[in-house]
Amino acid sequence: MDAKTKSKRFRTRWRKQDTELTILALPTTVWYILFCFLPMFGIIIAFKNFKISGGFLSNVFNSPWAGFKNFEFLFKSNDAWIIIRNTIGYNIVFIILGIVIPVALALMIGMIHNRRAGKVYQTMMFLPYFLSWVVVSAVGWAFLSFDKGIVNQVLVDMGRDPINWYMEPSYWPYFLIFMNIWKGLGYGMVVYLATITGIDKTYYEAAVIDGASIWQQTRFITLPLMKLVIIMMFILAVGRIFYTDFGLFFQVPRDSNSLFNVTTTIDVLVYKQLKSATVGMASAAAFVQSVLGCLMILFANWVVRRIDPDSAMI
Repeated sequence: MDAKTKSKRFRTRWRKQDTELTILALPTTVWYILFCFLPMFGIIIAFKNFKISGGFLSNVFNSPWAGFKNFEFLFKSNDAWIIIRNTIGYNIVFIILGIVIPVALALMIGMIHNRRAGKVYQTMMFLPYFLSWVVVSAVGWAFLSFDKGIVNQVLVDMGRDPINWYMEPSYWPYFLIFMNIWKGLGYGMVVYLATITGIDKTYYEAAVIDGASIWQQTRFITLPLMKLVIIMMFILAVGRIFYTDFGLFFQVPRDSNSLFNVTTTIDVLVYKQLKSATVGMASAAAFVQSVLGCLMILFANWVVRRIDPDSAMI
């Protein structure tokens, strides 16, 4: 095949639509190159005894190699078990509740016939998603403050002793789980509700003619057609099982030392290591999170593919 024929075939394959799609994808591609791929150069810091003495590049190249010593603190620390337990334990609960509750609420709102009422409920549930954890922390302080907190004032009015909430670790696992679900509920619900809205209504019309109840329509029509989105959200959530929301675990408990055993996660540890100028150790912890997160995505997708090949992402 000569060059002219190859050029003609290339022109035949490349169409105007391809050019338009390429231009449309260009900003996103540039964004990923600048903010996702180029920063990966910083991985080298995890293997160096990083010294801050000049410019960033000179610091990276002039700092001595440390091998895997920066990784030792994460696994040999006396608190390593507590940190890993908190990170994985909370995320398992977040993943389960973060799928079950939004799906249930999306199903209920999808059944509301009054469209205006449905929009009001969606807005009310979605609003907390836009709040900063700093704002949420201030609201939580207004409720749980020992001296002027609303909860303690109610307890005193009931004749009970006030509770120093920021010194009682036993309550905080429930607080953190509630705050995470409350803040992220609206986003997950909107994703699932959009899926429900896109389902062809003729399925339900045929089911009604056959005498199917609401529960049967949900079980045999809605949930099966939502399966792909639910699995995709599950796989993405599993990929972040070694990550936690820093604002939730640091801002909301107000960095109380009394709550260390129930609020310290890998992300909080990374932040505290950065405060103490051990950049190499913090970078090592973040590197471990990234590698394990990637492996967890591949593992979750492998499990899904073994169970239902059509539902796997790749």
